[in-house]
Amino acid sequence: MKITFSSDAWAEYVEWQNQDKKTLKRINLLIQDIGRSPCKGIGQPEPLKGEYAGFWSRRIDHYHRLV
Repeated sequence: MKITFSSDAWAEYVEWQNQDKKTLKRINLLIQDIGRSPCKGIGQPEPLKGEYAGFWSRRIDHYHRLV
């Protein structure tokens, strides 16, 4: 599996590394779980629609999602 970050997503990831270890831990846990099972698991996986059909999102917290 190939993991790709947009430039904005990478900047947020680095910011979480420095400021919010709890969120960073959750993101890393989601990435590991996606590697095992892309369509099932933690974070309420949901298939996206429209131009993003074929992609899935997972909930990081109440406001943020990982696609």
